[in-house]
Amino acid sequence: MSSIFHTPEWLGALQRTYGYEPVVFTTAGDDDPVLGDGLAFCRVNSWMTGRRLVSLPFSDHCDLLVSDASVLRSMLEWLAGQVEREGRYIELRPTQIVPLPAGFEHSDQFVWHSIDLKPSMDNIFAALHKNHTKRAIRKAGRAEIVIEVGRSDGLLKEFYGLHMMTRHRHRVPVQPFEWFRNLRDAFGARLQIYVARYESRPVASILLIRHKATVVYKYGCSDASYNRYGATSALFWKAISDGKLAGCIDFDLGRSDVDDGGLIAFKEHLGAKRTDLRYYRYRGNSVRRVSGRWQGLARRAFATMPRAIQTSVGSGLYRHFA
Repeated sequence: MSSIFHTPEWLGALQRTYGYEPVVFTTAGDDDPVLGDGLAFCRVNSWMTGRRLVSLPFSDHCDLLVSDASVLRSMLEWLAGQVEREGRYIELRPTQIVPLPAGFEHSDQFVWHSIDLKPSMDNIFAALHKNHTKRAIRKAGRAEIVIEVGRSDGLLKEFYGLHMMTRHRHRVPVQPFEWFRNLRDAFGARLQIYVARYESRPVASILLIRHKATVVYKYGCSDASYNRYGATSALFWKAISDGKLAGCIDFDLGRSDVDDGGLIAFKEHLGAKRTDLRYYRYRGNSVRRVSGRWQGLARRAFATMPRAIQTSVGSGLYRHFA
């Protein structure tokens, strides 16, 4: 099933920010006005981690839009034959287990969560965890947390300030400001930034994009010193309520690392359903496995840098580890 990650807006933002080349392999002929079965990728060309085809960079998942299993196998077999020309490997990120040709190996695993918005608001609220989420929402109310929703330059800058703070706290690279600005400009009103304030100070923020009847949560950040006020839970409840009011039927909470118990618990306390998410790679026969080594070295070096340098260097690192 197509998602936000298949859209021209997402692909265009990737190209403008990171220079990745979008490419779709399809069964449609050159003169066919209707797109047939298709596989969406980006060509990533990095001096650090090499060339490869990724479906798709910075996307939690990207289904293979092929209706027939035999057609999918034929397309992937053909694509595997191009691996030496295309780069070091081909990466797939489907939401479901699919029959893959020989040579495609399980490469990574995550946990994916989504909330069903079809039930009534009363039933959705009843599914929230009593001692965590509901209590946090009540705390936010008592603390007079104020939530603003929009896509203005001011909200984008407040979101990015909290994003940098969160990334520094977790000692991981900071994505470039241009990435978020390009996403906002590409998706227009379908992208919304939620900012929670305590005594006028921005303390938590989430970035959401709507695609058809789905609300997609893509980024979240906070000032940890204010977490006790429940602002993040209040943000998600506001976003869930807005999505339901707009007629959406699904809230995609994205992926989590399998060892990130805190994030997984937070999403499940929102009443989300958990699904295993598997990535696959085809490497060919003559490929050295070096990207993991480069990634580990870069992240360890990054963690020791001063914060001011982390921000500028981190933005440059991101394009190498899509």
